[in-house]
Amino acid sequence: MDFDAYARTAVDLVNSPLADLDDLKALFHGEHLWMLDEVAERDVPVFRRAAKRLRDVFEYGTTGRDGDAVTELNTLLEAYPVQPRISGHDANDWHMHVTSRGASVSSEYLAGAVWGLSVWLCEYGSSRFGVCADARCGNVYLDTSSNCCRRFCSERCATRSHVAAHRARKRAAEETSLLPVS
Repeated sequence: MDFDAYARTAVDLVNSPLADLDDLKALFHGEHLWMLDEVAERDVPVFRRAAKRLRDVFEYGTTGRDGDAVTELNTLLEAYPVQPRISGHDANDWHMHVTSRGASVSSEYLAGAVWGLSVWLCEYGSSRFGVCADARCGNVYLDTSSNCCRRFCSERCATRSHVAAHRARKRAAEETSLLPVS
């Protein structure tokens, strides 16, 4: 099982706007393509609630509240239990999935997302859960840096934030130089 891929599905879910069914369908790629045909409007509120709870897990992790992150993940694991199954298309392609094929779209996707994030927490700790430091963004990410120093969800947000800080410092310096000397 690729636990990192499952954990990334949690990130994708939390960062999705989920305004409508089209936003929800945009989550389904790779192993989840079959879900496009089965997902329905009734699934949108289920995914929204789960995304909110998973965002809480990231918030807990970034503020050092490991116990709260674990409690929330355990509650989500109960709501979306893992029911492993072997899947594949031929004898050389066997791999594991987290739920039975008869599970609903929400059960299958969310069981994987919660399981992946739970394994990530056990493996790396909740300090590796991040919320973008750019106040205009708010996306979550998994910190894969070697020294746990990542602060932004992407290079774009990091650059935008650093440029804004540079411009603010420059503006402040210019304003200071215009003050009358007493």
